[in-house]
Amino acid sequence: MNQQISIGLFGFGTVGQSVYKVISGAKNAHAQISRICVRNIAKPRAVAVDPSILTDNPDDVFADPSINLIVEVVDDAEASYRIVSTALRRGIPVVSGSKAMIARHLPELIELQREYGSALLYDASSCGSIPVIRNLEEYYDNDLLLEVKGILNGSSNYILSRVFDHNEDYNAALEKAQKLGFAESDPTFDLSGMDSLFKLVIITVHALGVYVAPERVFTYGISTIHDADIRYAREKRMKIKLVAQVVKVDDSNFTMFVMPEFVSPSKYIYSVDNEYNGVVIRGECYDRQFMFGKGAGGLPTASSILSDVMARRYGYSYEYKKMSYIDRPRYTTDVMLRVYVHYSTTDIPSLLPFEVVREQFISADDNYVIGDISLGQLMAARQVLSAPDVFLANIPMFFLDRDD
Repeated sequence: MNQQISIGLFGFGTVGQSVYKVISGAKNAHAQISRICVRNIAKPRAVAVDPSILTDNPDDVFADPSINLIVEVVDDAEASYRIVSTALRRGIPVVSGSKAMIARHLPELIELQREYGSALLYDASSCGSIPVIRNLEEYYDNDLLLEVKGILNGSSNYILSRVFDHNEDYNAALEKAQKLGFAESDPTFDLSGMDSLFKLVIITVHALGVYVAPERVFTYGISTIHDADIRYAREKRMKIKLVAQVVKVDDSNFTMFVMPEFVSPSKYIYSVDNEYNGVVIRGECYDRQFMFGKGAGGLPTASSILSDVMARRYGYSYEYKKMSYIDRPRYTTDVMLRVYVHYSTTDIPSLLPFEVVREQFISADDNYVIGDISLGQLMAARQVLSAPDVFLANIPMFFLDRDD
């Protein structure tokens, strides 16, 4: 597609307007936004556009013969799926930032690309401005990769940064994140770990060539973090971060999960603060490599969208090379973890089948236990761990022998 790119843009909220500004100002993109599909044409917007290019009918975009690329940044996963799948079936390449939709439908979307000869690019779906997907797809296109781990959600990281670096109350930090636009009015998606989960599912496909459905992955957020947990971390000279990771546990198996984690100052992600994301890629021959950048906000996402738009100008598409490997690793939850669990009334010691209890504290108001337990047992105990008086955090054990 080494020609002028005519874009049909779906979605014109914070990200969509940022995409419009970035693409309009990119001299070497050779791209223009020809049509914009929105829910409400009459809605006031901060960015002024020619009213004639606005429509509320998706067919106006798909039927326009001049449009040779769809950019989709809507905030409705079902609508996103309809837009992307329709475009691919019509042979129109798509750039998307919809992490939830892609994580749930990626195997089908890969097949649609192959069947209809179209392309879907989605670097913007994972880690904002950090080009994780394309790096995993191209540079790390071998079986030396051992782990991808990091902070994938800028909203939760901003809140935890305010708590640990500025001694702010958790609720006050959340309110500030909402005022700044880093967290939604309903922040559940970010604070529950679901946003990080969807990004991790996508990353895993490009890291190891294996798709794992989101519901099969243990995911735990930060919404029940307690003052006692913050105090404990400070006493140990650590921070709590919401961390997602996929890791090979041996030559044949890998595991993945999203959890709060106690992070020591020696780790790269310890200093990833505010709305930034940080990703550590570990390999057999190159130890650790670190990627850092803004993970929340319209402009960082728009910069990633622009990169994919320009990549399409030269016909770039994902090849999903690792999915064709004969000896791909298998996903397992049969792996031992060490976790900290804070509780008040829920009888965690009786309800969680720890293999070994390493430490335990009991008082009138707050209790915690540190112990070894399998990831599969944590999966089975998700309902117990969802109690409002319970908070769980991972104490990292992988690669300790390599991190001296």
